[in-house]
Amino acid sequence: MNDQQYTASSITALKGLDAVRKRPAMYIGSTGSPGLHHLVYEVVDNSIDEALAGYCTRVDVTIHPDNSVSVVDDGRGIPVDYHAEEKMSALQLVLTTLHAGGKFNNSAYKVSGGLHGVGVSCVNALSVSMTAEVFRDGNVYSMEFCRGLAVTELKTTSGAADKRGTKITFKPDPTIFETVEYSFDILSKRLRELAFLNKGIIINVADERVDGKSHEFCYPGGLSSFITYLDENKTPLHPAPICFSQMREGVEVEIAMQYNDSYNENIFSFANNINTVDGGTHLSGFKTALTRTVNSYIEANNLLNKNNKVEIKGEDLREGLTAVISVKLPNPQFEGQTKGKLGNSEIAGIVNTSVGEMLGTFLAENPAVAKKIAEKCVNSAIAREAARKARMLARRKNGMESAGLPDKLADCQERDPSKCEIFLVEGDSAGGSAKMGRDRTFQAILPLKGKILNVEKARIDKIISHEEIQVMVQAFGTGFGKSEDDDGFKIEKLRYGKIIIMTDADVDGAHIRTLLLTFLFRHMPGLVENGNVYIAQPPLYKLKSGREERYVYSDNEKESVLQDWAEKKNIVIQRYKGLGEMNPDQLAETTMNPDSRTLLQVKLEDTIEADRIFTMLMGEEVEPRRRFIEDNAEKVKNLDI
Repeated sequence: MNDQQYTASSITALKGLDAVRKRPAMYIGSTGSPGLHHLVYEVVDNSIDEALAGYCTRVDVTIHPDNSVSVVDDGRGIPVDYHAEEKMSALQLVLTTLHAGGKFNNSAYKVSGGLHGVGVSCVNALSVSMTAEVFRDGNVYSMEFCRGLAVTELKTTSGAADKRGTKITFKPDPTIFETVEYSFDILSKRLRELAFLNKGIIINVADERVDGKSHEFCYPGGLSSFITYLDENKTPLHPAPICFSQMREGVEVEIAMQYNDSYNENIFSFANNINTVDGGTHLSGFKTALTRTVNSYIEANNLLNKNNKVEIKGEDLREGLTAVISVKLPNPQFEGQTKGKLGNSEIAGIVNTSVGEMLGTFLAENPAVAKKIAEKCVNSAIAREAARKARMLARRKNGMESAGLPDKLADCQERDPSKCEIFLVEGDSAGGSAKMGRDRTFQAILPLKGKILNVEKARIDKIISHEEIQVMVQAFGTGFGKSEDDDGFKIEKLRYGKIIIMTDADVDGAHIRTLLLTFLFRHMPGLVENGNVYIAQPPLYKLKSGREERYVYSDNEKESVLQDWAEKKNIVIQRYKGLGEMNPDQLAETTMNPDSRTLLQVKLEDTIEADRIFTMLMGEEVEPRRRFIEDNAEKVKNLDI
């Protein structure tokens, strides 16, 4: 387009909800599964805001057989009276207009999660149909919409004298979303979280696609119950979570925390019920107060052995800590519509002061618990110092300071990390096949010896001293440890855009894969969050009849092929128990060649649930693992022992 063509006619003004349909990811994060489920959260958030205001006690979420969803609450009901300025009912205004709602002054809601006022109107815009029913004043008021536009006038019927609240039913638009299939489990996890954060509210989720499938969540214990749930598979250092809440300067600060015998830090922060996955000022205030208060207690009570001569840092005070920080404030400032980080600068000081006062009082009044916490923190500092020395020794030993690479690494020729991939392969046999079958231009192979250390049961100094872990860290190029440390993990130094775990399709292979995933999740989470981790999918079987061969990747696929081959004779079925059983050409064709392979990308959609699963599968407690095996035993179809 030249200068003469750039006129007023070149400018497009999107009206109403057109902007949402044109750029949906700007409003709900994505058009994939996360965005699809975000629609439900936006509607539920309105009901929770009613609960925060003291008017709602119950929320019911139902997935219908056609993947439409209903959300019903017993709040006040969306206003339906005529809005003189906008010349439409308040209900139509709320559901069809961006930045319209009761959350922009503090008269209707003192606290709300739906800050931007685009929530339910966005859901309407991205739904092929929406029906709103409001129960107020003894009447039922209803309207129907399609892709953000009203298709009926406001209808009024009487006969609901004892009922109040709002019911929103919507069906996502299949032309917008990559999938319109709702996951009962994903919705359940978020709704359980909301029940923990809002003490006493009843939240029910039901799936009409499966007979009788439903969960009801209600936690009178609030955040204390949340901590108990998070630490279900861990051994606590003290019997009950430490809980306190305080109202300060119009902000409600609620904290629950408990130390356990693990070596991992799990702190989850929320602002107005929104999971601030990227933290923010409330999390900073908590960490600052925790470091100052516990350090002061250790010094005041002479609990640090002077012979150790070790400085206790914030990370030492958070080892083995599970904590939930929840703040509720009138005018939250979030970064972006998905609200991943709280930005209100004043909140850091408010949380810092509140935690300092309340935690300081708790430690003074509970010396036995305080001493256990102090001992764990001191031992963590000693281990961290040992890990630092081990890291330095590893660097000198392996030549890491001069960018040396492990001897066993078969590196690739390409130097652009976005084009490179590295296969983590179990054993020399599979490693040999992989080296011969790879495209050395962009594919690197790192054979690993046996099963790596289970990092869930090991302290940091033991982890960094483990040879196979050193080799991986060295090959990846990212460093290891806290990102804020000078020599810590740095995603920008990653040498390979894809890290592909390629193990045998048997029990040992699954165990090795789980050990590697545990290490990456606990100590290099940036790789998972950045989408760099993948799992290779080697075939389970090769089917052969005459000259025709088929590789299949599951038992269902095998049965399907055998049905198609029903007329064929002399069918030979080969079960691959190890990658080493395939020759290099077969391995390349089925598992390594980008044109013919299948990769599973490892995604971190629910940090809370991921932590619980890794702890259960790899932690010290045997009983939760036994229950998991018993509950899932019937689902196992192939077990090689």
